[in-house]
Amino acid sequence: MGVSTARPGKGIARVTVDFPPVNALPVRGWYDLADAVRAAGRDPAVRCVVLAAEGRGFNAGVDIKELQRDTGHGALLGANGGCYEAFAAVYECEVPVVAAVHGFCLGGGIGLVGNADAIVASDDATFGLPELDRGALGAATHLARLVPQHLMRALYYTSRTATAAELHAHGSVWRVVPRADLQSAALELAAEIARKDGRLIRLAKAAINGIDPVDVRRSYRFEQGFTFEANLSGVADRVRDTFGKEPRP
Repeated sequence: MGVSTARPGKGIARVTVDFPPVNALPVRGWYDLADAVRAAGRDPAVRCVVLAAEGRGFNAGVDIKELQRDTGHGALLGANGGCYEAFAAVYECEVPVVAAVHGFCLGGGIGLVGNADAIVASDDATFGLPELDRGALGAATHLARLVPQHLMRALYYTSRTATAAELHAHGSVWRVVPRADLQSAALELAAEIARKDGRLIRLAKAAINGIDPVDVRRSYRFEQGFTFEANLSGVADRVRDTFGKEPRP
């Protein structure tokens, strides 16, 4: 259980997340993931990183139970900081990151894949931000990198999800495969990338990030301020306790 790194092929590092039962990451898990991705990207022998997960789904976001157990704001601040670091680590990784997504990819999972360089998904994968049902805000920055603006807004306001096939139609998912073929398909793409010159692929990653029209770090940080405001006002706790439904008077 936790975050692990393997070397499944030449020039490839695979960082795998495993936090049963649903990969809802605790504060420490987000920081561990950030550290693992950054370490893989710094390794001169690595030319591509595959971000994968074990279990029922790719990522269910923040561990809400950890937030509910905390009587203060320490867990919330920790989750905000951990998510920020993990998302930034994927975006700033010195080599391309391929996300291998299966099952559900929710909340913080969108932050990870939205900052990845490419996404390979299984045909059972779904993507969404149920933040309004969880008393939170955030990661619209990253959902906007996966779908057009108006669809992003509708998905965000309704907490609905989009399928891997739908994202493939929008061009944000590279390939959709049966779940049994997901890891091999992700490694196939990673191997194609890893065959490029190591120095040149790092320059290419830096160049592409440099022309990005949106500063994803600043944009996400702006969103996090509203998440904290929702918690300070008490509305976040009320929504979490009622699972997104209007509380009774």
